Amino acid sequence: MNPERFAVAPRRRWLGLAAAAALAAAATPWLAGCERGADRPALRGIDVTGAPYGRALSLTDQYGQRRTLQDFRGKVVMLYFGFVQCPDVCPTALARAVEVLQRLGPDAERVQLLFVTVDPERDTPALLRDYMAAFHPSFLGLTGTPEEIATAAREFKVYYAKVPTGSGYTMDHSAQTYLIDAQGRLRIVLKHERTADDYAHDIAWLLRGGA
Repeated sequence: MNPERFAVAPRRRWLGLAAAAALAAAATPWLAGCERGADRPALRGIDVTGAPYGRALSLTDQYGQRRTLQDFRGKVVMLYFGFVQCPDVCPTALARAVEVLQRLGPDAERVQLLFVTVDPERDTPALLRDYMAAFHPSFLGLTGTPEEIATAAREFKVYYAKVPTGSGYTMDHSAQTYLIDAQGRLRIVLKHERTADDYAHDIAWLLRGGA
């Protein structure tokens, strides 16, 4: 598997997925206030409030800046682990994140997507810059040494493994998304199968205080 072809050729596919997400979102706007009267609307993800994991993260973004969860206080963080050469699960997750931001409208400014690579060997900062930019200018790709990635994965109970292929290797990995509230606390885990509406629903709840 040639890493260079993921730096150029798939960009059209990434852009196509992002554009499709934006169009879908425009056609089905998210009404964030539809459940404001409820004390605690039923969450679409798994409530993990108070979990003894997912409390720390320290990696480097695609611009070379060290990032921790403290940097995003005041925002809800969508945290996802994946890799650039992922054929469909990762680009689908990122395209869905674009839809989520569209549904949230002005509140999207208080949401940050963090994409942690589980393939630091191939996912260089330059490649992460291209990959993130293909979806949304605010998305941040995080990388580090193999040891740092392993530490982050353990902290969030993420599984990943290198799987040999005939021409190189691919990565097997968990596909859930973690929602971290504006105080930097892990609150919700959303499965990959959930829709953009499900994600927007739970994020909107966290933006309203999550209580």
